[in-house]
Amino acid sequence: MPGHPALTRILRQHIEDEQLQPGDLLFQGESGGILAGSVIRRAWRSARKAVLPPHVFDSPTGRRVYDNRNTRLTKWLNGGIPLAQVAEWAGNSVAVLLATYARCIDGQLPDLKRRLEAAGDLPETELPGAG
Repeated sequence: MPGHPALTRILRQHIEDEQLQPGDLLFQGESGGILAGSVIRRAWRSARKAVLPPHVFDSPTGRRVYDNRNTRLTKWLNGGIPLAQVAEWAGNSVAVLLATYARCIDGQLPDLKRRLEAAGDLPETELPGAG
């Protein structure tokens, strides 16, 4: 999944510094295996507390690491990135993406209407309640 360029630079530098190879773990636990979930949660909580204002830290925003994925996908969908592209980046099918995120897509109607009007494809109908 695409990430922020600054984060990508940091991760690439870590990979180079640690001389990691394909299949190696990006971050390892004490015994060289997968990091314990409790370690990840503590680090995530500390990072959130260090950078977020108290009212945001106390909110559900980014409470779980996985929430960032949901936020990113929702932002891309609301930004008008084509569904097929977002699905590919997310490693999902379009059907799975829509089943999960369709209710989150919002704010695109004015732009879509402008695009349809510019193409001459918007039917001349009156909206309910308008008039």
